[in-house]
Amino acid sequence: MSSVAFHTLGCKVNHYETEAIWQLFKENGYDRTEFEKQSDVYVINTCTVTNTGDKKSRQVIRRAIRQNPDAVICVTGCYAQTSPAEIMAIPGVDIVVGTQERTKMLDYIEQYKTERMPINAVGNIMKNRVYEELDVPAFTDRTRASLKIQEGCNNFCTFCIIPWARGLMRSRDPEEVVRQAQQLVDAGYFEIVLTGIHTGGYGEDLKDYNLAQLLRDIESKVKGLKRLRISSIEASQLSDEVIDVLRDSKIVVRHLHIPIQSGSDTVLKRMRRKYTMEFFANRLDRLREALPDLSITSDVIVGFPGETEEEFMETFNFIHDQKFSELHVFPYSKRTGTPAARMDNQVDEEIKNERVHRLITLNDQLAAEYASRFEGEVLEIIPEEKYKLDPASDLYEGYTDNYLKVVIPGTEELIGKLVRVKIIKAGYPYNDGQFVRVLEDVEELV
Repeated sequence: MSSVAFHTLGCKVNHYETEAIWQLFKENGYDRTEFEKQSDVYVINTCTVTNTGDKKSRQVIRRAIRQNPDAVICVTGCYAQTSPAEIMAIPGVDIVVGTQERTKMLDYIEQYKTERMPINAVGNIMKNRVYEELDVPAFTDRTRASLKIQEGCNNFCTFCIIPWARGLMRSRDPEEVVRQAQQLVDAGYFEIVLTGIHTGGYGEDLKDYNLAQLLRDIESKVKGLKRLRISSIEASQLSDEVIDVLRDSKIVVRHLHIPIQSGSDTVLKRMRRKYTMEFFANRLDRLREALPDLSITSDVIVGFPGETEEEFMETFNFIHDQKFSELHVFPYSKRTGTPAARMDNQVDEEIKNERVHRLITLNDQLAAEYASRFEGEVLEIIPEEKYKLDPASDLYEGYTDNYLKVVIPGTEELIGKLVRVKIIKAGYPYNDGQFVRVLEDVEELV
């Protein structure tokens, strides 16, 4: 029996797709082994969101070749899509597949075994208008399931290479989404995270169907689903209709990740983002009216070309006033091939780092403030794993629906269950919880 080993770099979508590619190998009788071990086939799923992503991808490819020079080396993902020639030039790479036609990977392997000629199967992603169906009935991780609902992005922000790696917006057939969601619930998952390259754009390319309808359909048709989370959504996609669905839903969680990237209108314009701060604030007001306890997390890029101290302070003050519950803060890094990398007035690294630290300090304060609102309350978590800071203890960690990380004493059996906990001490990044009970009666779960 042949063996296959995977290594995934980058985002949740890549991890989802690796699981989907593994299903194809499994159906063809392959065994899965650890990447560090000897394997007949190595599949490296690459990332290209930054120049570092490219570099890391190359290092991993070389590691696989060293491990077993006789293995078939397959490279896929975003870096493979944007720079196939660069990857083909690495001695030992046998097959390069981009971010489409991955279902043919096994055919390419057979072809390679017969002909022993390297295969570059990367096509023009910009011509692709069809969503590639890749099924994932279950995940190696057993607590939260991702469900990919769309591919590609039409935004072309000036700092981002991803449209060139993923192509233009294409949505998955709603019936497929519902079918796959039911399959995941039947496999024992209580929580599903809807994911994609531009998740909130779902339906923009469909006739008479949109994200709000998809959320309604999942809720009415998928039996037994407890929690539905949207991995990320742009402010411009938070239509009144979507907000109404969030307000009325029994399963969509009280947490949204809304990337802001900058809180300054002038910077947003240079980034080619499609909203103003006035519009963003208006959407947040509407959301909080509908869902007062909503947790809003966000991404921020600090030190975008030309960012002045005034522009940075606009971002700082907006985030402070709007009380985001958690931020992912990134110093701007040049991505070769994007307009922003060619812009004048690149910000000095020291200034960038100093601004990053100011925002991280603000984040810690806001996150602790948000968590403190729930001290003494009883919430539900799905324990995911042993407490990372002390794996030898009998403590387990998991997330509430509003994305608070809670640690409780417990046993292995709790992993993947829906557990009611009382927050006895709020904090950040962890809250201390007290076990109340496992929700397992059928009536309670329905």
